Amino acid sequence: MKTWIKILLLSLTSLGIIALWVLGINSEHKRPLKEPMIIVHVDGADAFLNEKELYSRILSNRWYVQNQRSETLPVVKIEEGIRAMEEVKEVRVYKLLGGDWKIEVWLRKPMARIFAKNGKSYYLDTDGITISKTHLHTAKVLLFSGEISEPLRRQNAIKIINNDSLKNIRKLDEIYRISNYVCNDPMLRALIGQVYLERSGDFVLTPIVGDLKIVFGTAYSEKQVKDKFTRLKIFYKEGLPYEGWDKYSEINLMYDGQIVCRKRNKND
Repeated sequence: MKTWIKILLLSLTSLGIIALWVLGINSEHKRPLKEPMIIVHVDGADAFLNEKELYSRILSNRWYVQNQRSETLPVVKIEEGIRAMEEVKEVRVYKLLGGDWKIEVWLRKPMARIFAKNGKSYYLDTDGITISKTHLHTAKVLLFSGEISEPLRRQNAIKIINNDSLKNIRKLDEIYRISNYVCNDPMLRALIGQVYLERSGDFVLTPIVGDLKIVFGTAYSEKQVKDKFTRLKIFYKEGLPYEGWDKYSEINLMYDGQIVCRKRNKND
């Protein structure tokens, strides 16, 4: 067979393959989409969003309608919309063959709940981001209340920590330091239940068990927080079992390198 005939046949075969490929793509684009496969990744036991709720939000925003053609699915818009949800840390949306498409969502992990003076409450996640409370879900986390009047909606504690002008007028960075340390320490997580911010700017800790007031003071730095909690843990492990759990009414950690205890009044 002559060379030019071979080249012609090869070209025609290639064109045929390309034509079938194009037709296949066009057919795939015209195919009605199925309901999405939704996977929600949760770090821990507290999930603020589940697969059913996410699908409901997608439908209510009309980002997708049932039996919608694949070519009209706004993948980028859906990703941006889901990423804007306060509970969501990251999201991936992609189409598969055969009319399938998939949504993977990674949720934020709450570690504290903050009750502001205006009556509103917010969660603080492990990345220092505030999340508005939801009526559908609650999380068993450290509670903060008291003289908290700063705006908390969609705030970032890490940005405050890295901004010297904000650190002087905000308390969210101190709340983050305390809750982050407690959240990552099994003993403290089992010990501390609530934290109250006094008008003076000092934090007071309330144990889950026992009638004891722990005056923590400020939490201006990670070093300060670590030092205070280290002293508290040593006292709980070595001091209280020896002295007796009911001997003191107050433990004060505000003074560097010291623990000042107030004995309980006999009439208490």
